[in-house]
Amino acid sequence: MSTTTSTAGNRSTAARRRTAVAALATALGVSVLAACGGSDGSAPSGGSGGTESKTVTLVSHDSFNASPAVLKEFTRRTGYTVKVLKSGDAGEALNKEILTKGSPQGDVFFGVDNTLLSRALDNGLFTPYKAKGLDRVDTAAQLDRDQNRVTPIDTGDICVNYDKKYFADKKLAPPQSFDDLVEPQYKDLLVTENAATSSPGLGFLLGTAARYGDNGWQDYWKKLKANGVQVVDSWEQAYNENFSGSAGGKKAKADRPLVVSYASSPPVEVLYAEPQPQQAPTGVATGTCFRQTEFAGLLTGAKNEAGGKALVDFLISDTFQADMPLNMFVNPVVKSVKLPELFTKFGATVPEPGTVASDKIAANREQWIQSWTSLVVK
Repeated sequence: MSTTTSTAGNRSTAARRRTAVAALATALGVSVLAACGGSDGSAPSGGSGGTESKTVTLVSHDSFNASPAVLKEFTRRTGYTVKVLKSGDAGEALNKEILTKGSPQGDVFFGVDNTLLSRALDNGLFTPYKAKGLDRVDTAAQLDRDQNRVTPIDTGDICVNYDKKYFADKKLAPPQSFDDLVEPQYKDLLVTENAATSSPGLGFLLGTAARYGDNGWQDYWKKLKANGVQVVDSWEQAYNENFSGSAGGKKAKADRPLVVSYASSPPVEVLYAEPQPQQAPTGVATGTCFRQTEFAGLLTGAKNEAGGKALVDFLISDTFQADMPLNMFVNPVVKSVKLPELFTKFGATVPEPGTVASDKIAANREQWIQSWTSLVVK
């Protein structure tokens, strides 16, 4: 998700998902947008934070994106100007904030997800704030309801995507489940992201832990490694360079027809194709999915606390929530927001995504990553 002022920039940054998420292009390092107060269009609220500045700084991963019309609406409602600082993948961006905690780079952080949330909370990155309109947000996504240090903004499903043409040409049925991926007919076909450096990679690891349990996921990964899984550092590399089904992969003559991405990745391939195809060129193995939730929070030590609170309020307003599906290719957490037809027509519906309780992730994440690294990378 990224924020830019040009069509090309929007398309390129949008491609870098979550996380997360899956849009196609190059992120700009800094951009400007305006924020609004409450979801009802009211004036900014909250503490002063020691400044009357009309600039509020949003720190995020590279995939943050919003449409020009929404940026104008921010300005119309309050006049707050938001400077967006993009800091790499979700894990990288979070690590930078941990290193500067107490003297943050900005006022609001967007993009920490349920796989890394406990790391952020344990480091005291966020100041409690109950956003206006939180009662409209799905309670299942409110993982810090007791303290409201973070506000859920969107959800998405991390899943294996497949190149439809490859499997049609080979007259081979694409895989649909974790079990399928270790079958010999899919040897040397899958590329995934490093669980230690990438949010989608970690989500995929957690998906296997949800499927096979504490005593089974390591054996599963041994089989996956024996079946030729390829591991790269980031989603950008895996999807746009190694995956044969993406627009970038076709140009790069990529040779992996399976990739860990998102259930919402196929609409991206349709939206940015010229001309737009009648069918998405990629599909989703819905039996390989893990549910991801992204959050935003007011950073501890924010220079513009009032502006930061207004921005958090805006992120769960109807205006911003309705803008996300075709800019960041994620699902709104405000369930009353209607999804666009292109998103629902070409995106995959995941009836039973894998989940792992947040307290279990907190207790086991680092150990799981270390064990995974020893098994798969070293």
